[in-house]
Amino acid sequence: MGTVKLIIGLALIVGAIIAGAQIIPPEMANLSFQDDLKEVAVLGGSNSFKTDDDLRLAVLNKAKARDIAITPEQVTIQRIGQSGLSGVYVAVDYSVPVNLPGYSLVLHFNPSSENK
Repeated sequence: MGTVKLIIGLALIVGAIIAGAQIIPPEMANLSFQDDLKEVAVLGGSNSFKTDDDLRLAVLNKAKARDIAITPEQVTIQRIGQSGLSGVYVAVDYSVPVNLPGYSLVLHFNPSSENK
């Protein structure tokens, strides 16, 4: 009976390690990407000469650096405020498929940032 509990316990520990190895990297990339979006929003809000396309390209480059596959259509850029006192809202909507042994899931992320 003790051997069965030991085998089940080890299987659960190995399963948790495998699941963590698949789930943690996309979560950490999303957290870093959130910081990148804050940077893009601050730079976009402080530089009124940057167009929405410039900001979108900056977001796409940041995502590529983090190995996050997104398209320009998944990036939302909105200008907030009036001329001279403007801010920028940046949001991205993307999903990452995760394949675990015997189970697949999709992690959905919607990071955003705004600079008022």
